[in-house]
Amino acid sequence: MTTETSPLQAPPLPSRWERLRDSYLLYSFKRDPIAQLSLLVFIVFVTGAVLAPWLAPMNPYDLAQIDILASELPPFWIEGSDPAYMMGTDAQGRDLLSTILYGARVSLIIGFGAVALQALLGVVFGLMAGYLGGRIDAFLMRLADIQLSFSTLMVAIVVGALVKAIFGGATFSSYAVPLLVLIIGLAEWPQYARTVRASVLAEKGKEYVDAARTMGLPSRRIMFRHILPNTLSPIFVISTVQVANAIISEAALSFLGLGMPETHPSLGSLIKSGFDYIQSGSWWITLIPGAVLVVLVLVINLLGDWLRDVLNPRLYKG
Repeated sequence: MTTETSPLQAPPLPSRWERLRDSYLLYSFKRDPIAQLSLLVFIVFVTGAVLAPWLAPMNPYDLAQIDILASELPPFWIEGSDPAYMMGTDAQGRDLLSTILYGARVSLIIGFGAVALQALLGVVFGLMAGYLGGRIDAFLMRLADIQLSFSTLMVAIVVGALVKAIFGGATFSSYAVPLLVLIIGLAEWPQYARTVRASVLAEKGKEYVDAARTMGLPSRRIMFRHILPNTLSPIFVISTVQVANAIISEAALSFLGLGMPETHPSLGSLIKSGFDYIQSGSWWITLIPGAVLVVLVLVINLLGDWLRDVLNPRLYKG
């Protein structure tokens, strides 16, 4: 016995996979080889960073595995190299490939952690400024304007120097990762706040917001449950750019001595540790981590550019 579907019966809703498969996002990704290559390289970076304890030939944190007599060995393509150290060693005798894997993990943790803090502060302040308006809007935006008048690096340097002076260098080194997340996150939240505020101003006059107010829903629910989902596109685009900026900020602070210590490798601290050895001929200690940093930031920016174009409705071709 067969059952017939009534002509008035609604067709089944497509699954999430079907919506993704038929979306313009996936269609655009399939037609963009640069985005595909960038995502592949970024996945390689993240995989190498996450699996660093298993992929790295040695643990740069374990002093028992470090041989100071093997310091400044060149990479495998240069005469005088050691097959055990494919990319050479640094001035402390650490395997450079291992320190890059562990350093990339630290840089990515700081980058994503700082962006999460930036987004949290910026979204909350932006929603409040755009929806509530009045004095709250004026106060928050003037606060953002004051902070934007200083460069991100300047704010991070001042805050980092104060924390290091108050709590001491040893304490700063022990809690360098959460402190850098806090410093870089606090320095960049206005970017999110201004963008979210502009989106909220465009959304709060629409009919669905008026309907929510008529139903008596509280302002908090309207902001976070109804307006916020319609402002996520610019937030995603900003986040990709801000991850790259946060990684660069960490590298700059580490190079200036206000970031990760040399005993806890990050891409920035690796570049700093080998900078004094460039003229002596050990250029790989700085240039190889520097090249890794450039490639990592480049692929993140390329993914951000692609995402910006895809999520821009004015560029949608249909």
